[in-house]
Amino acid sequence: MARIIVCRHGNTFDKGDTVTRVGGRTDLPLSTSGLAQAEALGRHFAGTKFAAAYCSTLQRTRQTAEAILATCEDAPPLRVLPFLTEVDYGPDENRPEEDVLARLGAEALAAWDQHAIVPDGWIVDTDTIRDGWRALIEDSSGPDTDETILIVTSNGVARFLPGVVDLVPDGLDLKLKTGAWGEVETGALSRITDWNRRPG
Repeated sequence: MARIIVCRHGNTFDKGDTVTRVGGRTDLPLSTSGLAQAEALGRHFAGTKFAAAYCSTLQRTRQTAEAILATCEDAPPLRVLPFLTEVDYGPDENRPEEDVLARLGAEALAAWDQHAIVPDGWIVDTDTIRDGWRALIEDSSGPDTDETILIVTSNGVARFLPGVVDLVPDGLDLKLKTGAWGEVETGALSRITDWNRRPG
């Protein structure tokens, strides 16, 4: 049985900032509070022996992953998996949240948050994302596999993971909070054992 630790990157905005819908075309670094969240994840996973570590092409995921791996002895090299890169929000990319709400409406955003139904105009290759998650689970599901893998990604991509896991807790919130983590155990059946946990 292997473990896949899935983390969402830390904040890209601080209190008082104008929050925008940041997707795969907007490569923001972590904000001050985001760096603190990444460091908190590092302290939480300090000493964990990761067999492999993956992030997206975006610097916010790389910064978060590097903060975690910095606390681990014999940390593996950090590798990029393109499917982990945040979705493209189309006309809503990097727009203030009130503008996104005005264009799409609350019902469409709720469908995205609760059921991963892609709103009109967003560019999301759901098949590629799901296939990427399935491949990670299958690759770590061998009978002799006993390792821990680190994944750092974004909310838009993480929400598709529960849909390819065999056993998911009832009422699971698909939206992974910034600086939060979840855990998937793999084997004959995959199952989510933790989700949306923040250190502390």
